[in-house]
Amino acid sequence: MKSILLFVILLSFGLSSGQSQNVTDPDVIIQPIHKKYNNQIVFLDKTISPDQIKESDFLKTMVFQEDKDLDIRIFMDNSLVNYLHQIDPALSTDELLKKGNYQFSFSVDGKLIYTENLNTGAGLPEDKKKKTTFRIPLLSSKNEDSWGKYMWMRFYLGNGGIDALTEGNHVLKIEIKPYLKMPSLKVGNTIASGEIQLTVPHKNTSEQQVAIQKIKPNSGWKVSDEKFDQEKIRLLNTKIAENRFRDITSIVVIKNEKLLLEEYFSQSGRDSLQDTRSVGKSFASTLMGIAIKDGYFKNENLMLKEFYDLKKSENYSSSKDSVTIKSLLTMSSGFDGNDADEESPGNEENMYPTKNWVKFVLDLPTTENKPEKNWSYFTAGVVLTGDILDQKVPKGLENYAGKKLFQPLGITNYKWQFTPQQKPSLAGGLRMRTLDFAKFGQLYKNNGMWKGQNIIDKNWVKKSFTNYFTDNQDFEGYGYLFWRKVYKVGNQSFETYQSSGNGGNKIIIFKEIPLVIVITAKAYNKSYAHLQADKIVEEYLLPAVYHK
Repeated sequence: MKSILLFVILLSFGLSSGQSQNVTDPDVIIQPIHKKYNNQIVFLDKTISPDQIKESDFLKTMVFQEDKDLDIRIFMDNSLVNYLHQIDPALSTDELLKKGNYQFSFSVDGKLIYTENLNTGAGLPEDKKKKTTFRIPLLSSKNEDSWGKYMWMRFYLGNGGIDALTEGNHVLKIEIKPYLKMPSLKVGNTIASGEIQLTVPHKNTSEQQVAIQKIKPNSGWKVSDEKFDQEKIRLLNTKIAENRFRDITSIVVIKNEKLLLEEYFSQSGRDSLQDTRSVGKSFASTLMGIAIKDGYFKNENLMLKEFYDLKKSENYSSSKDSVTIKSLLTMSSGFDGNDADEESPGNEENMYPTKNWVKFVLDLPTTENKPEKNWSYFTAGVVLTGDILDQKVPKGLENYAGKKLFQPLGITNYKWQFTPQQKPSLAGGLRMRTLDFAKFGQLYKNNGMWKGQNIIDKNWVKKSFTNYFTDNQDFEGYGYLFWRKVYKVGNQSFETYQSSGNGGNKIIIFKEIPLVIVITAKAYNKSYAHLQADKIVEEYLLPAVYHK
């Protein structure tokens, strides 16, 4: 039977038997319900095994509640590999799986809201070769872990789904197609689609939650009397109260060096020390700039071999000798470290359990990439920057940071995280008040000046706010441990450089307009964290507080 089915598949693709190594033998469709609902997506509110599913289990309508279950089951007439093969018959099975997967599209009331080309690592290879039906839990009352849950969060919380599914009745439609990235995107025909009517209930909010919070005395800032769009901020507060923006703890806006907006949420307040994770990396850049200004380093082009006996490190190669401080600041050192790659030897999760983080970094192998050429997010390299500073500045890094940065800014309440050697960790985790993070941002906005005192050389600020990776199309740019990000409102573009940390934490310094914005949040490891922070800036804060 299987050999006959394979022959039929080959004929349908117009292939000779000599090309059959690129085609898989999918599971035979035997369930009557599969045959009836072939090429369809059905919705369920409970987990049911394929052989137990009845037509009466399929939902046409439901009351949408985020703490309930929402599953989809997809019925197809072929396996994913064979769909991909139709797009490019020349590729082998392994090549197809490396370059392609399913493309999911989410529409609400007939309007396309979000399309995701599912990461090629999502799903088991054997399932992609064989399966003709599979289940995806989108919402789970048991918090079931799956790639489907994270995809749903990206649609719902990061890319407009929650805005489309407002109170009332809506039709949600999901459609899947196969795609290949090679490197241009090729998308095949629709594999399956389905829709459900969702009733979204009303969410109760109080006037206290929605009202703009009055700035209390003794902020340490002059308070701005400039007008802003209060209704826009009330709408933002409403979305936070309704949990449509999640885990936001504070928002502060500084305009023309004055405090314009100061809001706290989620039991947070003015004196709360916000855990902003990798926002602290930018402080490594600052302290290196101050140390160069003070003469403890000639410049950022100094090489690691001037601070460490690299020949004693594991995986030594001559390429380690050419690693510079600048390449650490721009995350382009050439060490084999990439936090976005779980298989990377230098992934930060491999560093934390070790007894000596500096030794961990120095012992890493290097790649074939020359320093300062290729960017990859490399937390461990920032730890090395901190250790170099700790070696050279008087009385160590913790004392130096307090004396040269925090004291001049009037920052007295803060907490470092420490390495196993009890040195301040510049990998992240520096905690302080939101208003004090705003001081740090305003310091850069002032080109390194604070109340008449030159804390950072203005040329260092310029270098820090330069994009060193203009040919990298995968992201908007990176400076000296600052991210480049461009926000768009209408036909206007606003270039920023920002400190950014897990959870959606941001210190945003606008280059051309007199604004500094701080957002703190605790949406740690959530796929929507940065998306919602950027949306708050682009759709609410900028339109409310800046009028050209």
